[in-house]
Amino acid sequence: MRNLIKPLLAAILLVTLTACGSVPSATRSAMPDDTLVGAPLPPNVRIDSFTVNVPRSLKVNERNLYYPIGDIVWRGEPRGDRYQQVKAIFEAGLRDAATRIDGARPVRLDVQVMRFHALSEKARYTVGGVHDIEFRYRLVDVATGQPIGPSKEVSADLDALGGQDAMAAEGRGETQKVRIVAHLSKVFREELTVPGGHVTANLGLLQAINDL
Repeated sequence: MRNLIKPLLAAILLVTLTACGSVPSATRSAMPDDTLVGAPLPPNVRIDSFTVNVPRSLKVNERNLYYPIGDIVWRGEPRGDRYQQVKAIFEAGLRDAATRIDGARPVRLDVQVMRFHALSEKARYTVGGVHDIEFRYRLVDVATGQPIGPSKEVSADLDALGGQDAMAAEGRGETQKVRIVAHLSKVFREELTVPGGHVTANLGLLQAINDL
C-alpha cells in the first residue's frame, strides 16, 4: 500500500507543481542495531582510508518515469553497473574530503549506501526535483582497529536542477555527477569537523514525500 500511496501523491504534485520539482522515491534498506542518528563524533580526526559498500540488495530502476520506484536511480552516466557507478561517486567525494580534513587522529571511514535516488530523464529535462541520498557510516581508529562510537545515519539530499537550469549547468560543466561529488565531499567534511555534523537542506514538499 505504501508503494502505491507515494506514486499517487507524486502524480498529484506533478500536475499541480510542474514548475517546482520532480518526485524521486525509494525503499529503505535495513539499518544496523548500533545506528544512532545524530551521534556525537570525536574531534580532531582525519581520513586515513575508507571503504564504500553499495549493497546488491538495493533495487535499481532504469524506467524513464517521473517517479521510478527504487533505491538506486542514476542516469548521469551511460547505462552500466549502477552499483559500481554509485560506489565510485562516493569514493570521489571521500577522496576530495580527505584532502581538506587535517585532524591529528587517523581514522578509517566505512560507508554503506542506503539510497541514491537521482532523477530520471523525464524529471531531469522538465521539473527537476531532489537528489535523495542516504548512507550510514562508522569511524574506525587506525591505530587500534576499534570502532569509534556507534554508526551514524546521514541524509544528504541535494536540490536537483531541471529543464533550462539543468541544461545551463551542463553547459558550464556542472553535471549531475560533478554536483553530487562536490556535495558529498562537503557532507563528509561537515560530519567530521562541524559539531552535530551535516544538516540536510530543507527542500520542501517533494523531499517530505520521500520520507514517508
